[in-house]
Parts: sequence; structure tokens; C-alpha cells
Amino acid sequence: VQLQASGGGLVQAGGSLRLSCAASGRTFSSYAMGWFRQAPGKEREFVAIISRSGGSTYYADSVKGRFTISRDNVKNTVQLQMNSLKPEDTAVYYCAAGMVHTTTGAAYEHWGQGTQVTVSS
Repeated sequence: VQLQASGGGLVQAGGSLRLSCAASGRTFSSYAMGWFRQAPGKEREFVAIISRSGGSTYYADSVKGRFTISRDNVKNTVQLQMNSLKPEDTAVYYCAAGMVHTTTGAAYEHWGQGTQVTVSS
């Protein structure tokens, strides 16, 4: 599966952005989908994950209550709604597809190209 992330941009603190990730191929619903991010000079970190059916989600503590992950298995897309953004959310955000439902990035087989999110204070 090939992934294409979009929706990043520049936003003021307290604002919102909605990231989207479009997947090619007919096996999208076979994959758990995750969002990860990497800030300059930092390691990649887990943000959110959604199960194959969309019935189960899990978030990093740093974004819980502010971010919402969702998916559409008909349109082959996964979204990340980001509200109440903070400067520390600034990073390149990546969507990823994996056969294993895990927060460990190394376990994901397919990655999108990343989209930049910048939150100004």
C-alpha cells in the first residue's frame, strides 16, 4: 500500500488542523493505521493508532483529549483531527500502515512522505 499525507500547515497556538492520509490499493482495511511525528533534533514518536475496523483507537498522553484519529475504509483514508494545538506539536507528521496493532513505529511496513505542522506561539 502507498500512503500520501496532506493537510499540514502553519497555525497559531490554540488552533486546529486536520491531516489526511490517502492509501492506494485494495488492502487498506487489512492494516492498522498510525500517525507518528518527528520534531527537529528529536526521535520519531507515536501519536495515535486506529484498528483495522476503526473500532479501537489509542493516543499518546501528550495528545489525548486534543487529537482524534479516524478512518474511512471505503475511501481508503485516515484522518487526524488536531485541536488546541501547542507549539510543542510542531513536527513532521507521518501516517503509517502496519499489520500489527502497535505503537512501535519500527513495526509498520508502509509510510507516507510526511506533512509539516508548525504551531506558532
